[in-house]
Amino acid sequence: MDNEPIFLKPVFQERIWGGQKLQTEYNYDILFEKTGEAWVISAHPNGASVITNGLLEGKTLADAWNEHGELFNKKAGTNEEYPLLVKMLDANDDLSVQVHPNDSFACDVEGQPYGKTECWYVLSAEADAEIVLGHHAESREELEQMMDAGKWDALLKRVTVQAGDFFYVPSGTIHAIGKGIVILEIQQSSDITYRVYDYERTDAAGNKRELHLDRAKQVTTVPHLPADTESVVAVVEDLTEKKLVEENYFSVSHWQLNGKVSKQLNADFLQVSVIEGNAEITVAGKRFGIEKGSHFILPYSVKTYELVGEAEFVVSWQ
Repeated sequence: MDNEPIFLKPVFQERIWGGQKLQTEYNYDILFEKTGEAWVISAHPNGASVITNGLLEGKTLADAWNEHGELFNKKAGTNEEYPLLVKMLDANDDLSVQVHPNDSFACDVEGQPYGKTECWYVLSAEADAEIVLGHHAESREELEQMMDAGKWDALLKRVTVQAGDFFYVPSGTIHAIGKGIVILEIQQSSDITYRVYDYERTDAAGNKRELHLDRAKQVTTVPHLPADTESVVAVVEDLTEKKLVEENYFSVSHWQLNGKVSKQLNADFLQVSVIEGNAEITVAGKRFGIEKGSHFILPYSVKTYELVGEAEFVVSWQ
């Protein structure tokens, strides 16, 4: 296979709470008036990204994972699915309050390989924009009573956010992205969501979206345990690296490039999202232009690479 980055085309998802910012802020050719999500690095069956360069051009990331596992240092004979999913979300309205199961519950109850632990990097946020992150219940009995009584204002914990904030959201955490926020989400490759509260919204036909309170009550962590993450900053040549989280399912860092840096690939593969600016990446003598809104994977075959330019990145790996 070619020794070069794997560039990917986003898959857009229509959502009741979506908007137009993925077009206006990232120049994507979105498909829907209410485009809520761009699955920018995805091998999930509900929206697999298409490769746009190299010998695998036109193939999906799922095809590459299944047919060319050596690009990801995938163990021979393994039946595991591609483990991660990267999304951009435009919350033009409040998302529903929801919670996700862990791997064990996803496997036993849903027949799916992965639960959903995720994290959010806030790309932009309107003034006083908020997220829901956690709850105030001290026991499962209290959680269930407050849910059944609809005491959402008393139950839900809310946090004001701004661009550059980062949040780690383990499975079992009640959460929601609020109106006026655009985020980059790195998560396990799962699409299992249990909707807890949807602000009594209805669709064009007057129907409310389905809630999943029974399963939400089973999987929610009680009491809420705030995630304990510690940022570590390092400077390598003209690159400032800020580690955001390092957990079982993924590690995530923010990179600020102001000039040039040469790096080694110290992971089985590296997922790279360009969130601001312009740069060039050189691999094995081949030079590729990258810009705000570019997303690509550096496969295992890439041992060293060089970045030149003025840009910000969010990178993730397992």
